Amino acid sequence: MTTPSSATPSVPAPAAVPAAAPGHAPGGAGAPRGRSALGPVGLVLAGGISVQFGGALAVTLMPRAGALGVVTLRLLVAAVVLLLVCRPRLRGHSRADWTTVIVFGLAMAGMNGLFYQSVARIPLGTAVTLEVLGPLALSVLASRRAINFVWAGLALAGVFLLGGGGFDSLDPVGAAFALGAGVMWAAYIVFSARTGRRFPQADGLALAMGVAALVFLPLGIAESGTKLLDPTVLGLGAAIAVLSSVLPYTLELLALRRLPASTFAILMSLEPAIAAAAGFLILSQALTLTEAAAIALVIAASMGAVRTQVGRRRTKALPDLP
Repeated sequence: MTTPSSATPSVPAPAAVPAAAPGHAPGGAGAPRGRSALGPVGLVLAGGISVQFGGALAVTLMPRAGALGVVTLRLLVAAVVLLLVCRPRLRGHSRADWTTVIVFGLAMAGMNGLFYQSVARIPLGTAVTLEVLGPLALSVLASRRAINFVWAGLALAGVFLLGGGGFDSLDPVGAAFALGAGVMWAAYIVFSARTGRRFPQADGLALAMGVAALVFLPLGIAESGTKLLDPTVLGLGAAIAVLSSVLPYTLELLALRRLPASTFAILMSLEPAIAAAAGFLILSQALTLTEAAAIALVIAASMGAVRTQVGRRRTKALPDLP
């Protein structure tokens, strides 16, 4: 699953060159090279591992609290933590500022809600792979280069393989929820960047998380009721919020201070593989060779789209030769 700082997240995403975390530039002239880059790379990978293993833990909690209940606990705890840490200013913002942060929060709520509905029905690695198609489509459409048809073709081939050539073995409802989460992820990327430009530091993210939590609170109560107050459910829900939101956000925020955005996006492209590993280790969701090949194709397409965007930017930056 994505993190609030990614894309995930502070929403760089696997298939799009990400905006920096609010208040920070995504690398630049002082970006580290060689061994000095291993530190921030490790932070990004640790964040990815944290969010995907948090997602796997969430699946184990769903029989107790339901998918909507788990989403509610994750968003609520994450919102409380971020609001206490960031203490965003509520006054002095324009109507456009509030509209942007509210839409950002709604995209965040939709992304989380649809994703957790999908992992309640299909394997975690498969769900993340289908979800990645949203940011990948956004990246391909934004680039407008012929090479992106290659990346789109690779992604479609991966999806075809993931469905076993006919989608007979894949729950269509779960797949639809994952694809819907991908659409919300793409919206999340767009409005994260806009929020980051309008609010200082991580204030916009904290406010958007609060909006998402408020939207989901009645849904979680309606589905789970007093189960949300069970100490075990609360404890696991808090752990999921820390693993899936608070910890990844912190790690990726630190990484983006020293890591180019393009490198960050390529690393985030590995999330389907990390999710598949988490699903295998925690949920015993083993992949077939065909499913592993499908995930590899989608990862390759995502990385290719990122590199195409980066190459295009570098070409535009070169001065005209006499």
